[in-house]
Amino acid sequence: MSPPVGKWQDKLDNNNQTHVVPSGRAEPMRKMTEGTPEIEITDPNGETVRYLEHGFPSELIRWHAHDEYELHFIAATTGNVFIGDYVGLFHPGQLVLTGPRLPHNWISKNHPDSHVDLRDMVVQFNHETIEESISVIPEMSLLLPMLERAKSGIEFRGVDPAHTKRRFEKIRESTGFSRIVHFLSFLDELSQWSNYRQLSTMQIYSNTNDAMQRKINTVVEYVINNFEMPITLGETADLVGMTESHFSRFFRKATGNRFIEFVNRVRISKACGLLAETNEKVASICFQVGFNNVANFNRRFQELKGITPREYRMQTTQRLQADLETGTGT
Repeated sequence: MSPPVGKWQDKLDNNNQTHVVPSGRAEPMRKMTEGTPEIEITDPNGETVRYLEHGFPSELIRWHAHDEYELHFIAATTGNVFIGDYVGLFHPGQLVLTGPRLPHNWISKNHPDSHVDLRDMVVQFNHETIEESISVIPEMSLLLPMLERAKSGIEFRGVDPAHTKRRFEKIRESTGFSRIVHFLSFLDELSQWSNYRQLSTMQIYSNTNDAMQRKINTVVEYVINNFEMPITLGETADLVGMTESHFSRFFRKATGNRFIEFVNRVRISKACGLLAETNEKVASICFQVGFNNVANFNRRFQELKGITPREYRMQTTQRLQADLETGTGT
């Protein structure tokens, strides 16, 4: 018999409890959930390596953050992924590592009436365990560069979905020391994987406390839900009960970003998805993602991506064709 897939799933199955803030609209024009995005608190005396999985729909699918790293493998469905200030598309086979306190969510586009038994396979672990292990096994320090990159979220590209799924299954089906061995072997493989990209330009600093984290999550969710509309510093500061000057200092201290830079990055990230997914004109996409000036949109896009929107679309199309030909697309 396979061991339980994780304490969260056990609670959902056995006690019919949920860990999700009900969603809704605060007002017709501005989209917000009721309450702040959830910060998950896990048992510090629990498993060193925790395995979880869920299907679709599921109460576990929500905008949230926590102190642990999470390695996510998408087994089914397509949709939009939100990681920090990154907004993109996901497909079956995607493998992503998120760092501590980096808010994230995968929203499937499947019809509401559809049901999938297994959408997400997740491995969760904390930084303290790795640090303490390094003091005994110095070779584990080779994992640190990857974990540092995970503060922005890492997508591992070109992975073999069947091989990756089997890696997760071995962790799920094992316990105790055997699970640790499978887990470390997988991390070692990923730490040497050269085909990856970092997703979010926003990082949450480790000294951010729970109250700050809730405010950051509220702001991030607000921007992601309303990027296509005018967003002012004043209205966002009011959202978390701060003056404009206090909010500006707070946001930069917590994330390393000026607020307007964060808003622009969310908009450009969404524009990248539209450029890759649709044939709409650049000018149309510009206005859809919240810019009111094409020249400014082009300038901000090139600042962040190093190429123009048209060049980005061309490169994305070429890469997709190459992935389809080689069978390495995720």
